[in-house]
Amino acid sequence: MQLEKLNEQIEEATLDFTLGDHGSAIEKLRKVLSIKEDLFDAWHALTEIYYAEKEFEEALSCAESAHKINPNDLHINTSLSRIWLAHNDKEKAEYFGAQARMLGWKEELKNPEEDDVIESS
Repeated sequence: MQLEKLNEQIEEATLDFTLGDHGSAIEKLRKVLSIKEDLFDAWHALTEIYYAEKEFEEALSCAESAHKINPNDLHINTSLSRIWLAHNDKEKAEYFGAQARMLGWKEELKNPEEDDVIESS
């Protein structure tokens, strides 16, 4: 039950961020992480908030925490690529961009779209 409440807090924080209340969103997410520090969604949300605020060091720290929890997540690899680009580290940005592309391709291979079949009359 506690995990459900924590996830609700993450959703509320995301809404706060969407509505422009970045301070409240950060506060809520930090509180969630003080209770349970291995919540990927909270770390990823903080990553995006700090990135939007152009606080790239904080964004990187949060992204690395999220990446440790789930290194095969397409979105955190994309975020890391964007953050490293903001840090002017092209090599690391390209590395995480390539990771994101590979993860995207793997996902596509797991869920291929059905081929369009033209039925003959």
